[in-house]
Amino acid sequence: MFGMSTSVGIDLGTANVLVYVKGKGIILREPSVVAIDRNTDEVLAIGEEAREMIGRTPGNIIAIRPLRDGVIADYDMTESMIRHFLDKVVGRSLLFRPRLMICVPSGISAVERRAVQEAAEQAGAKRAELIEEPIAAALGAGVDIAEPVGTMVVDIGGGTCDVAVISLGGIVNGESLRIAGNKMDSDIESYIKREYNLLIGERTSENIKTTIGAAYRGARNLDMEVRGRDIVTGMPKNITVHSDEVAEALRESVDSIVSCVLRVLDVTPPELSADIFDRGIILTGGGSLLYGLDEIIRRETHIPTVVADDPMSCVAVGTGKALEYNKDF
Repeated sequence: MFGMSTSVGIDLGTANVLVYVKGKGIILREPSVVAIDRNTDEVLAIGEEAREMIGRTPGNIIAIRPLRDGVIADYDMTESMIRHFLDKVVGRSLLFRPRLMICVPSGISAVERRAVQEAAEQAGAKRAELIEEPIAAALGAGVDIAEPVGTMVVDIGGGTCDVAVISLGGIVNGESLRIAGNKMDSDIESYIKREYNLLIGERTSENIKTTIGAAYRGARNLDMEVRGRDIVTGMPKNITVHSDEVAEALRESVDSIVSCVLRVLDVTPPELSADIFDRGIILTGGGSLLYGLDEIIRRETHIPTVVADDPMSCVAVGTGKALEYNKDF
């Protein structure tokens, strides 16, 4: 149990939830998955335990992701998930309810923002404040966002890609795309199905992306054996996939991300553009780990582009820093 009133930062991602406790750092990192019994609607498992069930469960047990594209797709399940993770990190107490700082994509509507706040309050938070993902990502990557200089952050999570120019603690301009890690996984699934008549699951496609994935052809030269089910015979089958094929599968999604970066740069005030040329573009989020993505953005924009240290944790660390800075928390 923590002290009287705990301040907690939550990176409520489409793929993963990270929880930061003030003064302690990140103390929980689990998949945003809930397993339920389809017949009774009973929640059977949440987080890592539920992810283990994906694709491996009897027909009546389904694993769902309550967040889609960075926003709440299933309100009740999101609330159950937040409550479960809060209980895990701060325990359950009616007297000492935690104060929450929750991260949301920059492009979401007022209604979607309200839904996140309400779900957090229903899950047991005393108060819930929201912080936009690019700001949290910049803070987590070590950027001093209060300075009057422009910084560009590209945060690629599971459900959304947020591109933003930040100056004086706020977002000057930005764009949110609903193309990110999960879309890349489904791109790979579709490609393997189309080219090889082979069905693979989302865990396999994610494994292909992280092991041999590439943002463009020729970025790396690796092969991987992939096992799946033959669509025609229904029998298990093995194939060998090359990095260039993964680059081909991901081409449209990568192009969309690069185009989004170029569009945001195009409408950035000249003084801030000059700062970005000097300081470079910072990539955060799990999707930024796609091999060669920094290189293709650098090539297309002619601006130095770097992946932040520990990009998967940037948003959670930044949410935690925002807690530390916020005197009310």
